[in-house]
Amino acid sequence: MSRRSVTALAAAACALGFSSLAQAADTIKVGILHSLSGTMAISETVLKDVALMTIDEINAKGGVLGKKLEPVVVDPASNWPLFAEKAKQLIDQDKVAVTFGCWTSVSRKSVLPVFEEKNSLLFYPVQYEGEELSKNVFYTGAAPNQQAIPAVEYLTSKDGGSAKRFVLLGTDYVYPRTTNKILRAFLHSKGVADADIMEEYTPFGHSDYQSIIAKIKKFASEGKKTAVVSTINGDSNVPFYKELGNQGLKATDVPVVAFSVGEEELRGVDTKPLVGHLAAWNYFMSIKNPTNAAFIKQWSEYAKAKKIPGQMDKPLTNDPMEATYIGIHMWAQAVEKAKSTDTDKVIAAMAGQTFKGPDGFTIEMDKKNHHLHKPVFIGEVKADGQFNVVWKTPGPIKAQPWSPYIPENKGKKDEPEKK
Repeated sequence: MSRRSVTALAAAACALGFSSLAQAADTIKVGILHSLSGTMAISETVLKDVALMTIDEINAKGGVLGKKLEPVVVDPASNWPLFAEKAKQLIDQDKVAVTFGCWTSVSRKSVLPVFEEKNSLLFYPVQYEGEELSKNVFYTGAAPNQQAIPAVEYLTSKDGGSAKRFVLLGTDYVYPRTTNKILRAFLHSKGVADADIMEEYTPFGHSDYQSIIAKIKKFASEGKKTAVVSTINGDSNVPFYKELGNQGLKATDVPVVAFSVGEEELRGVDTKPLVGHLAAWNYFMSIKNPTNAAFIKQWSEYAKAKKIPGQMDKPLTNDPMEATYIGIHMWAQAVEKAKSTDTDKVIAAMAGQTFKGPDGFTIEMDKKNHHLHKPVFIGEVKADGQFNVVWKTPGPIKAQPWSPYIPENKGKKDEPEKK
């Protein structure tokens, strides 16, 4: 090869290098960290899709700081240690400015040291057990006082059936066990004795609920009105609800209130036998207001255009999708306010950010505690798999990340420690 050819190739390579750098400088990379396979894919895949939709929406309006957002999607495959590895990859290799992701608390706990060590940001879009307040996490799902406590208060009320006995049924990991610790303490404060509380756990991916539902029926037959509080997560909800229908456990006899079952989880279930069972969330697809109508329309059109399996034929929205949508928009607003993607500058700019949510309220990020102020809705399952709202708060309520029902939380600060 001639010297001239070598020189030409070197010049071309150099030009390509500069072009690549210029292109990278024109985009802001954002990470999407959700299980697209394994037991949690039933819930998490759609959050990846709604994140991509939101990024497209922001890009269509000019992006952020005049730059397009570039999503980097990884699949930790419902493997909790792999979440930490993928988080490191997003931060170190892909150089993302922020990450939106996780569902289970065990996945969030897995990645937490990574985000704290590297001073990067995670937006976490799912209800959780509280008992955590990290400088590097914004919690856009519900704390216990924005879901679990109101739901159990409702069950004990006259409108909710005046329950006196409770079955705390969950998947065996951090969120259900900690939430049930809080709920047990709350029930004690209401005069409910341990003898009237049954607690059961099943592993991730559990599929045989025949004996557990038989135990629930026996527990409920002992004279006092009984309700089930379900923190079952992932694809185990499908066999659980199918068995509920098989054994004829009706809402009029033993109501079930779920904290991790929404429209998407009921997609593969015959919901006719489940009419009247409950779920507590901060958003339901069935809520009527112009903002939600626009959100549903946007999602439906996006799902059809992208040919998203399941969604293109029967598009559904749910609470964690709304929380994802709000979180991404708030982050973008904070970056614009900070005029930077620098973590500490964005954290400062996030305080007090507001966004009109599909739930019909203007949602605010708390000025201190990295949680959203959120309304609470309790809905009854309808025959079509949607929810009829039977109870709601008048407006958004402030999150309590440290439950007051846990004695060791006394005196804990309502803001992250600055490390």
